[in-house]
Amino acid sequence: REESKSSTQPEAMEEENPLFSNLDLFLFTLIAGLIIYWFMSRKKAEPIPEFKKLDQPKKLLALIPSVAAISLQGRNIVVFYGSQTGTGEEFANRLSKDAQRYGMKGMAADPEEYDMSELSRLAEIGNSLAIFCMATYGEGDPTDNAQDFYDWLQETDGELDGVNYTVFALGNKTYEHYNAMGAYVDKRLEELGAKRVFDLGMGDDDGNLEEDFVTWREQFWPAMCEHFGVEASGEDSSIRQYELKEHNDINMNKVYTGELGRLKSFETQKPPFDAKNPFLAPVTVNRKLNKAGDRHLMLHFLDEMVYESGDHVAVYPTNDTAIVNRLGQILGVDLDSVISLNNLDEESNKKHPFPCPTTYRTALTHYLDIIHPPRTNVLYELAQYATDPKDQENMRKMASSAPEGKALYQSFVLEDNRNILAILEDLPSLRPPIDHLCELMPRLQARYYSIASSSKVHPNSIHICAVLVEYTTKTGRLTKGVATTWLKNKLVADNGHKSTVPMYIRKSQFRLPFKASNPVIMVGPGTGIAPFMGFIQERGWLKEQGKEVGETVLYCGCRHKKEDYLYQEELEEAEKMGVITKLNVAFSRDQEQKVYVQHLLRTNKEDLWRQIHTDNAHIYICGDARNMARDVQTAFYEIAEELGGMTRTQATDYIKKLMTKGRYSQDVWS
Repeated sequence: REESKSSTQPEAMEEENPLFSNLDLFLFTLIAGLIIYWFMSRKKAEPIPEFKKLDQPKKLLALIPSVAAISLQGRNIVVFYGSQTGTGEEFANRLSKDAQRYGMKGMAADPEEYDMSELSRLAEIGNSLAIFCMATYGEGDPTDNAQDFYDWLQETDGELDGVNYTVFALGNKTYEHYNAMGAYVDKRLEELGAKRVFDLGMGDDDGNLEEDFVTWREQFWPAMCEHFGVEASGEDSSIRQYELKEHNDINMNKVYTGELGRLKSFETQKPPFDAKNPFLAPVTVNRKLNKAGDRHLMLHFLDEMVYESGDHVAVYPTNDTAIVNRLGQILGVDLDSVISLNNLDEESNKKHPFPCPTTYRTALTHYLDIIHPPRTNVLYELAQYATDPKDQENMRKMASSAPEGKALYQSFVLEDNRNILAILEDLPSLRPPIDHLCELMPRLQARYYSIASSSKVHPNSIHICAVLVEYTTKTGRLTKGVATTWLKNKLVADNGHKSTVPMYIRKSQFRLPFKASNPVIMVGPGTGIAPFMGFIQERGWLKEQGKEVGETVLYCGCRHKKEDYLYQEELEEAEKMGVITKLNVAFSRDQEQKVYVQHLLRTNKEDLWRQIHTDNAHIYICGDARNMARDVQTAFYEIAEELGGMTRTQATDYIKKLMTKGRYSQDVWS
C-alpha cells in the first residue's frame, strides 16, 4: 500500500498546483536548520563565568569560590606551610589538628594550591586565624611550594586589614640567612595591615627544632584561647585524622606500589618530570671513589632531563626491607594487606596521608620515614597503647615542654638515636595498631645531591658523589643512612634488569659567571667538590670551543691522600691540561697539625686578593655549613682586612656586597 500511495502522490500534487515544490521544501528545511545551528553556536560562544583551569588548580581558601563556605564548614584556622623536606608540612598538620582540641576547625594548606591574593577575605570570617609555618631554603630563599606566595607578597599592595596571623619559622642558625623566609612573611603581613596575634616563633634545626616548636606551641594555644575567648576541651584524648579501610577483594592494578602521584607512572613515564612525577633513571656507573674503605660512592645515571652545572638532583630512596619486615613482625600484622587511610574530614583536600589504596609494606618501604627518631607528637599519640603505666607516663612526659620531659626526650630518643622500631623493641608494652602508626609517621623525603657533571660534556647523564652513612648508636644498634645505603646497592645490572632511581632536577642559583673570562675560586672539601667537577668540565669545554676562560682555582680536601682523595686522577689531569689553573688540596690528617682549606686560602692570600679585588673573580663555597663555610668566610674577612686595609666591619660589608652581586655563592648543608 505504501508503494501505491507514493506512486500517486506526484500526480495529486501536480493537479493541485502547490505553492512549494519538494525542492523548495528541502531548501527551506536546510536553511532553517542552518539558522538554528548558527543561533545555537552563537549562544555557546557567548561569555561565560571564567573558572580556574583544572591543570593548575588555584583553589580559594574555602576550597570553593566563597569564603562564606569556610564558615559553613566551621573552619576558622588555616595553617599554610612552606616546606622543602616535609617538616613545615608536618608542623602545619599538627597545628590544624590541635585546633580541634579548642573547639575550632583547622586545615593545613599548601600555598601553591591556593589563590593567595584571596587572603584578605579571611577577615570576613569571625574568629579566623592564618598560621604560617615557613621554612627557609638555600640562601634565604622560600621553599619551592612557597615561591609564588613569596612573589605575591613582594609585588602586592593589597590590604590585609582584619586578617589575624602568626608565623612559626623553620631554619638553621649555621646558615647565613637564618629563618629569613619566616621573618619576611611575619614583617610583610604586618606591613600590609594584617594583625599579628602571637609573636614570631624561631625554630633552629642546628639546635633542637622539635623543642623550639613544642615550646612555641604550648605558649601559642593559651594565648589564642584568651584572644578568641575559648577553652580547651579533650586535651588528653587522641584525635584520629584518618580511618582505616581494608580491601579484601580489589583489582591489584588499582593499588599503589610506590608511585608518588599518578598510578602506574613508573610503568608508563610521561614528562614533565618533577617532585610528584619523578623520572626512573637507569644506573650506568656505581663505583667507590676512594682508594681505601668504601665511604664514598660515585654514581652515573642515564637521564632524559635538562640540567645545568650547579643544579641539584633529588632522588627518592626506599627503606631497608629488614627494618620493614621487623616492624611487621613486632606488630603482628600481614604487611601485604591492602588498605586505605581515608580522611575523616570529607571536605579536606588531603584525602590520604600517602597514596592509597596500597599495602602496609609499600607504605613502610616507599612512603613513610621510619628511620629518623620520631617527634614528640608521635610519642604522645601512641602513649595510649602502652599497657605499662610507667611507659605511658614517660611517653606523655617526653611530649611536654616541662624541663624533665625535654631532658628525657633528648636522652632517650635523640642522643640514643632511637627510631620507631628501636622504641617498640625497648618498650615491650607498646604495641599500637599499625594503621595509627602509619597515620602518624612523617613522609619519606627526597634526598638532594649536587650534580657532579656538566651537561655540555655529559648531555645524557647525571653524576653524583655521596658519603656512605653508617654508625653504631649508644644502644649498640647499627644505623645506616637511608639514601646512601640504598644507592650503594643500586647495581648497574641486577639479575639482568637495569637498576633505576626515581629522580628529578631542582634548579639552582649556583652558576658559573656569565663571562667565561672571569676567574673562579672554588672551595669544596669532601663531597663539597661535587658541583665543581661540573664547573671544571664546563670550563674545559669552553676552552675547547676557543673561548677566553679566566683562572680556574680549586681548593678541596680530604683526610688522607692515599685513602679518600676524591677524583684524584680527573683533577690532576685537568691541572695538567691547564683547565685548572691551580689545584690546592688539604689533606687534613696526613701530618701532626690538621690542615684545612681555610689554611690554604690564607697561604695564597696575595693571589686571592688580586683575583677578587682586581680581576672580578667569582667565589663558590660548597660543603659543610656548620664549620667549614663559616671558617672559610672568616678567612676571606681576614684577607680583606690585611690586604685591603679594612676594619673587620668593612671587610664583612665587602664580602656581603660580593654576595649581593652574585660573586660569592654558597651551596652548603648541615
